[in-house]
Amino acid sequence: MFLGDIDSVKTALRKPLTALFAAASLAAAPAALADAVTEWNAFVDPLPLGPPPVRARATAIMHIAMHDALNSVQPRYDSYTDVPRAKRGASAEAAARQAAATALKGAAPAVAAAVDAFHGTWLASCTGQPCLDGLAAGEAAANAILLLRTGDGSATPHLPYTLPAGLGVYQPTPVTPATPGPELPPAAPQFAGWAKVTPFVLRSGSQFRAEPSILFDLRGWLYTRDYNEVKRVGEVNSEAEGNRTADQSMIARFWPGGGANINAVARVIVADRKLDLWQHARLFALINMAISDSAVAVFDTKYTYNFWRPVTAIRAGGTDGNPFTAVDADWLSYQNTPPYPDYTCGLTNNVGSGLAVLRSYFGTDKIGYTLTTPGGLTRSYKSLSQAGFESVDARVFGGMHFRTGCVRGLIQGGQVGRFAINHSLKPRRSEHWHK
Repeated sequence: MFLGDIDSVKTALRKPLTALFAAASLAAAPAALADAVTEWNAFVDPLPLGPPPVRARATAIMHIAMHDALNSVQPRYDSYTDVPRAKRGASAEAAARQAAATALKGAAPAVAAAVDAFHGTWLASCTGQPCLDGLAAGEAAANAILLLRTGDGSATPHLPYTLPAGLGVYQPTPVTPATPGPELPPAAPQFAGWAKVTPFVLRSGSQFRAEPSILFDLRGWLYTRDYNEVKRVGEVNSEAEGNRTADQSMIARFWPGGGANINAVARVIVADRKLDLWQHARLFALINMAISDSAVAVFDTKYTYNFWRPVTAIRAGGTDGNPFTAVDADWLSYQNTPPYPDYTCGLTNNVGSGLAVLRSYFGTDKIGYTLTTPGGLTRSYKSLSQAGFESVDARVFGGMHFRTGCVRGLIQGGQVGRFAINHSLKPRRSEHWHK
């Protein structure tokens, strides 16, 4: 519940923090971003919110809260929840920031101390009745979305995986070590339960379930092509053997190392577009709802078909009945193979959904950007499509996916992203868009 006295709020947020969380909050604090929405979006990036589906859900909750808080102050778009109108004169910035803090702590309690430190720095300068009313509006918006997401299925992300080994059937895969060395034991399959998580915008996780692919025919031309491509370019030693270029290895590392962070991409893109607080709130809420829903859609598809990963397939190449798929019993992917089935690809789903929102929002694919990952890798693109296509290459060069599942993942994510922007947070009146 909202603490009605602003001094009580400030006192609560000044409680001593561990050095770890204090350092994390300082490192995460953005230097000079446009407004509260982009500052909080950047603040989330380094926080330990969990694996991608869990992170996506928490980030979407935070951005929906900010969006609805702002629209309770000045209604410009359809709100996601039924949050009441803020008091006249309430501070929009206070509403957005309090919504972000309360929603993020509710969705990810483990980062509460870092959130309090980050929010408390700003809150110390927030005074007067407009600020108090804004904080109340933000608290109400956050509580509304948190209540709505209670019991959404996210508390049980994993289910037992019991399918026996068989041709084309996914099985737990060995772990590629972070530094050169022997492979590590397989991890248990994860996120089968995420297919049942309630989406934010989609009608169900199966709404855009990918169709069965001819890839599943282990004697067919498509499987033969995909098998031999990933076997050649995606093995841990492919670069040393002359089968993968240094640039291709960089692509394989860039995307899982931060290139797939569409929030970071969006911050780069909006930096010089002069969007206001409400427009930023809507855009980032749409992006993150789409990304979260794409995770639900992809795990629905993955655990419908349960198609095996390249490392399993290549080590069984002598038993698949295909004379053109030679076995390599010691083959190991360059990048670690995630612990869930191949088809469709989660990373390209994530990328496809976020890029689709950006493409629809700005009305063009011709948006170039340059992004540097936290690890210092930099890539530049002339269009959103170019970036999306490279994300497909990345998973093949990394050795954890067949190309077909990556292409279909990009398409599936695009379907989710377009549905999200076409069915949620619609403008209530004519907007002057700065495209």
